[in-house]
Amino acid sequence: MGFFDFMTEDIAIDLGTANTLIIHNDKVVIDSPSIVARDRISGKIIAVGKEANMMQGKTHENIKTIRPLKDGVIADFDASEQMIKMFIKSIPALKKKMFQPALRMVVCIPSGITEVEMRAVKESCERVNGKEVYLIHEPMAAAIGIGIDIMQPKGNMIVDIGGGTTEIAVIALGGIVCDKSVKIAGDVFTNDIIYYMRTQHNLFVGETTAEKIKITIGAATDQLETPPDDMSVQGRDLLTGKPKQVEVSFREIAKALDKSIQRIEDAVMETLSQTPPELAADIYNTGIYLAGGGSMLRGLDKRISLKTDLPVYIAEDPLKAVVRGTGMALKNIPKFRSILIK
Repeated sequence: MGFFDFMTEDIAIDLGTANTLIIHNDKVVIDSPSIVARDRISGKIIAVGKEANMMQGKTHENIKTIRPLKDGVIADFDASEQMIKMFIKSIPALKKKMFQPALRMVVCIPSGITEVEMRAVKESCERVNGKEVYLIHEPMAAAIGIGIDIMQPKGNMIVDIGGGTTEIAVIALGGIVCDKSVKIAGDVFTNDIIYYMRTQHNLFVGETTAEKIKITIGAATDQLETPPDDMSVQGRDLLTGKPKQVEVSFREIAKALDKSIQRIEDAVMETLSQTPPELAADIYNTGIYLAGGGSMLRGLDKRISLKTDLPVYIAEDPLKAVVRGTGMALKNIPKFRSILIK
């Protein structure tokens, strides 16, 4: 095995609906939107990641932007494979190699994934020269990334709000005791904002603008200690067809997102109600940990805390918590073998 070890590279991938992150040699080398632009005539992929993201909503009929992952799973097999391939090729340390090395990969997947969807992820990785492919459940990876010792006989609750799904899990002894995966996360928030702007302001905005609104003034509650300033939003007036600008406050966005956040809260409550009593006692002491990009929504931790009467903590750098955990599992495959799916 020694010689082949020399030819094998280890990479950890967080294949997300919104962003794909890759760790190589303990560093995050790729952090890019999960989106590709395809030429409709030749069928070739012309851009991936940030480049393709800039094209979103601005393409002509010959170029189509595709998000290959939907709700955390592969929706477009071909595009996702091309995207993974191009991301791996652009890892700086692998660019210098004369031939493509074999890869040992750990990839994270949503906890509510089916066998078929799991196989799609695995096959995509094998086609980009993945010789050893391990899968790890997202809440598990998030827990490791936050710094929780998951092998302890102690209950911890993780809520990972990504782009496509929100993963809620209670973890103890290196396993998931009870979990819930809901298809309400960043993308649904973005669509809520688009719908709100249409119905309340007669303004038609695109996905990119809605995403910008969410990041700039998005909030989960209308009582914030340090509220963000109002934001000017440009789009198309649905009545006159002319471009126009309106001022939007964070309170409006909190109202727009209210129903979706309520459904996440309900899912958290449901998971708590299924938790065995001994673990519930642990969670009462340790609280709930939030990870994923959605946890950065202003006031979300306070809101979940009010609903559950438990302390809620946001992971440091929540966007990278899952990929950090995936990277740690990759470094310590023997230790985490029981939670990795081969």
